[in-house]
Amino acid sequence: MYNRRLFIKHIGLGTAGFGIFSAIPYLNWAQSDAGLFVLPRSTPEQQGISSAGIMRFLGAVKASQQEFHSIMIVRHGYVVAEGWWSPYSAEHRQQLYSLSKSFTGTAIGLAIAEGRLTVEDPVIKFFPDALPAEISENLSFLKVKHLLSMGVGHAQDAMPFLEHSKTGDSWAKTFLALPIVDKPGTKFFYNSGASYMLSAIVKKVTGQSAHEYLHPRLYEPLGITKATWTENAEGINIGASHLRMPTEDIAKFGQLYLQKGVWDGKQIVRREWVAAASSKQIESGHQDSSWGYGYGYQFWLNPPGGFRADGAFGQFSMVLPALDAVVAITSESISTKDTMRVVWENLLPEMKDAPLAENKAALQELTQNLKSLGYEPPKMNTHSPLEPTISGKDYLLDRNVFNAKSVSFSFKDDKCLFTLKEEGKPDILITGGLNYWIREGNRKPEAHSLFSLRRIDFDSIVAASATWKDDQTLILTWRFIETVHGDSLICTFNGDQVRIQFLFSVARLQNKADDRADITGKWL
Repeated sequence: MYNRRLFIKHIGLGTAGFGIFSAIPYLNWAQSDAGLFVLPRSTPEQQGISSAGIMRFLGAVKASQQEFHSIMIVRHGYVVAEGWWSPYSAEHRQQLYSLSKSFTGTAIGLAIAEGRLTVEDPVIKFFPDALPAEISENLSFLKVKHLLSMGVGHAQDAMPFLEHSKTGDSWAKTFLALPIVDKPGTKFFYNSGASYMLSAIVKKVTGQSAHEYLHPRLYEPLGITKATWTENAEGINIGASHLRMPTEDIAKFGQLYLQKGVWDGKQIVRREWVAAASSKQIESGHQDSSWGYGYGYQFWLNPPGGFRADGAFGQFSMVLPALDAVVAITSESISTKDTMRVVWENLLPEMKDAPLAENKAALQELTQNLKSLGYEPPKMNTHSPLEPTISGKDYLLDRNVFNAKSVSFSFKDDKCLFTLKEEGKPDILITGGLNYWIREGNRKPEAHSLFSLRRIDFDSIVAASATWKDDQTLILTWRFIETVHGDSLICTFNGDQVRIQFLFSVARLQNKADDRADITGKWL
């Protein structure tokens, strides 16, 4: 296929070999609140996609029943469509799960460019104080490239073992003690522990966490200003996950790789690294799924071509060089294969080789559709005759695994203020709108066992709502919009007693019951 890249001065795209696109005038760059340039915008038609085609794609997204939180489509360096499903919005960070791995791999690539290591270096070289008493042949053969390509040779993902390391043992020591049953490089096995070890190597060779190391080398050039990345107790970023950033930054990252590491006319990441990271380094299984087309260096290869950074529940930065496109997605999909399939089958065919005639009516319809994307909260009854009786009462909770001490519910006008007190933790106060979302002033601290058991142990803005299922049953619905997930509390009142049942968002989407035990309590 011809190279159809449009030259964009600001972000350093190569000159187009497809002349018709070079006639498109530059669009003005949007500017963020921090004064940093972001990706330029264009109509879809100017970049060879019809507005009606994107509308059809959005219809397919809805029909897929996968819960998208955001979408950004970039073609020839221009954002041609972007949308956030309310209450999610553009300015907030998104939890990336394993999409984080591609940033960890990039940190390794940058460190290699600076001569700090090579992909051929033995892993044991970096951890002389964490080695087992006996070093097996397979462990001695394990190289950095095997960590990058998920070819370690473990029979199980190492991450659960790392997270349960013995007191006083480093995670690296735990990793290096695990048996390597297959010769490194001979068998693919997806291993988040390998990504952690890459992060640990970055710390070893640079003296900085991967997050700190990436700041001047990647984040600052791309204008990534809001990223956060969780560290373990050793001050090492998790590597395999726990990175968070807004959707546009995910798109920028993909665009950087699409441009072979060039940004604003500068080579940020070496072309050789981009080529290696985005090429098949190891077979990843049968080509009967979107994960069977090979694995590079912390990137997956796509069935229709190109490659992607890929995170659980549907976090994607899809890079499609043949189409000169990037698709960034955040979601809470319960079937990420369907999330990808809806892109492969419904969006990619809409990308044409030349600009299309403008269609103002279709563009206006698309614009309105993108602005109206959203998820309504549960809407039942706005009030119960119980409100005056229970409002402001402190319910002392019976002993529970969360160490939650008490809860209270206060009603005023069309709002419900929920207060949770937990042993040794700051109080949580969340105000929900009765049959509508409230975000203002709602924040969940990161360390609360009521939520950390559900893989949402991040601080986050909360979009909250409340509704009465019946006179005795209040449903509180919370979306932790800087994470992937949410939670619901079903609170049943009976005299001076309350019973709280849980419904984690993943369970809700899978039509399953929550596995947390109910909490009961009685007002003081």
